[in-house]
Amino acid sequence: MEAAVDFSMWALFARATLVVKLVMLLLVVASFWSWSVIIQKTLLYRTARREAKKFDRAFWSGEPLDKLFEELGPEPKGRAERIFASGMVEWQRSHRQDGGLIANATSRIDRSMDVAIVKEAEVLQKGLPVLATVGSTAPFVGLFGTVWGIMNAFIEIAAQQNTNLAVVAPGIAEALMATGLGLLAAIPAVIFYNKLSADSDRIVAGYEAFADEFATILSRQLDA
Repeated sequence: MEAAVDFSMWALFARATLVVKLVMLLLVVASFWSWSVIIQKTLLYRTARREAKKFDRAFWSGEPLDKLFEELGPEPKGRAERIFASGMVEWQRSHRQDGGLIANATSRIDRSMDVAIVKEAEVLQKGLPVLATVGSTAPFVGLFGTVWGIMNAFIEIAAQQNTNLAVVAPGIAEALMATGLGLLAAIPAVIFYNKLSADSDRIVAGYEAFADEFATILSRQLDA
C-alpha cells in the first residue's frame, strides 16, 4: 500500500520547484509588506484625525489667534497645527515695522499653507502605491507560479508515462498554491488601498477647508 502524500502547505512548498518557491516567497513578503503599510497608515490616520479634532476645538474656542500661535510655536507636532503655524508665520512676516502690511500678504499666506498641506499629504499618502502595486500584480505573479508548476507537473507525467491522479495531484496542488498566495496578498491590498486612499483624501480635504477658513479670517482682518 502506497504511503499517503502530505498535502500540508509546508509540504507543498517543500516539493515545489525552485521557481515556484521563489514566487511563493515573493508573494509572502509582498503580503507582509502590505499589512505593515496597512497597519502603519491606519494608526497614522487615526492620530491625524484625533489631532485635527483637538486643534479644531482650540482654533474655534474664541482664543486670539496670536495667543494660540504663541502656545503652539512655529513648529508644532500636529499636522493641522503645522498648517496653521505656516500661515501665522507668513502673516507675521508680512507686517512692516510701522505696523502696516506688505502688499499681496493674503496670496503669500495662502501659498504658504498650500505648501504645508502638500507636505502633509505626501506623508499621509506615502506607502499607498505599495498597496496598489501588490493588489494589481500579485495575482499575475501567482498565476505565473501556477503555470510554471503545472508545466513541470506535465513534464513529470510525460517522463513517468503515468496519468494516475495520485501522480498528477501533488504537482497541480503545489502549482495552485501559488495562485492562492497571490490572491491572499492581492485582496487585502486592494480593499485597504481604496479605503486608505479615501481616508487620506478626506483628511487632506479637511486641511484645505481649514486653510480656506483661516485665510477668510485673515482677509477680514485686513479689510478691517
